[in-house]
Amino acid sequence: MSHSVAILVKDKKEAIEVINAYAPEHLILALEDAAEVARQIANAGSVFLGNYTPESVGDYASGTNHTLPTYGFARAFSGVTLDSFQKKITFQQLTREGLELLGPTVETMAEAEELEAHKQAVRIRLQSISSPPTPNP
Repeated sequence: MSHSVAILVKDKKEAIEVINAYAPEHLILALEDAAEVARQIANAGSVFLGNYTPESVGDYASGTNHTLPTYGFARAFSGVTLDSFQKKITFQQLTREGLELLGPTVETMAEAEELEAHKQAVRIRLQSISSPPTPNP
């Protein structure tokens, strides 16, 4: 118990704010409205809902994994799950109008990061949209 801390809060709203700021590795919501409160949790490694869901069940039997982000890293990372071992590919496709809309912002961001080739990749395409094609002799 020498490493335990109790934090007193005035209401559930403040409790949720503290939880999301602290980003606990394990969070047990021993509440009647645990599912409702859980919808407001943005940062936690694994959340255990209700009085009948101890952390140990998550570690050993209910299908989740006990390899979870510690020390507040749940603000940015998830626990290891089967999904961690899946290969994912993302796909993107813009229309001409989409590039016209996003292009200037992308150019500005690329310039700020000093990524000139990224900026030019957009600029060349935008110029080709606004200029009529030159005929080949």
